[in-house]
Amino acid sequence: MSNPLAYPVFRTTDPALALHVARQLVAVGGQQYAEVSVDVELCTVPEVLRIREALPDAWFRKEDVEDWARDPSDPTGLHGGVHAPELSSDPDFLGSHLPLWASMEYRAVGSVEEEFAALVGPNIGEIWWSGLIWPDVPDRDIHAEANHAGVSLLFNCRTQDLDEHADDHTVLVHVRRRNRDGAEERHAAWLAEQIGQSVIGPPQT
Repeated sequence: MSNPLAYPVFRTTDPALALHVARQLVAVGGQQYAEVSVDVELCTVPEVLRIREALPDAWFRKEDVEDWARDPSDPTGLHGGVHAPELSSDPDFLGSHLPLWASMEYRAVGSVEEEFAALVGPNIGEIWWSGLIWPDVPDRDIHAEANHAGVSLLFNCRTQDLDEHADDHTVLVHVRRRNRDGAEERHAAWLAEQIGQSVIGPPQT
């Protein structure tokens, strides 16, 4: 069993530029099996209602483990996820369950990214491209990779845990963790080089 590592390769305060760079990185890999998912944390009722209106195919959920333990029957449905058209617009109901997360998973590449980047605003969010295939580079001792090839764009956050607000946006490249010293970083560095970038920080798991 192997695991991926994610290396930051670009950071900016401009969300449109961050998306442009992330898309360049996605284009380095094969995309015949690629998919894209998006996720955003919403901490106010107006933000929930705004995203519910703008993304009618989104699913809304809670991430409150303590709440799940208190009431495993989950009468709200928010632990399993509620489709936007079925989500209550009652401010009192929504306010009692904040923060809520809104997500759309496993969509066609190019179908949701631009709209989502324009909508995320000040909220912590993520675009995650999965199912890529990194190319084989024999002269650099880099092997083709499909199982752990991906790109993520973190909005207003710098870590994959999406748990600490930042004033910028970070692009990460995902590669397979290997047993050889430095192999993962060399792979990440080569991928970043293909779009004129470089590894700018330690890996994340």
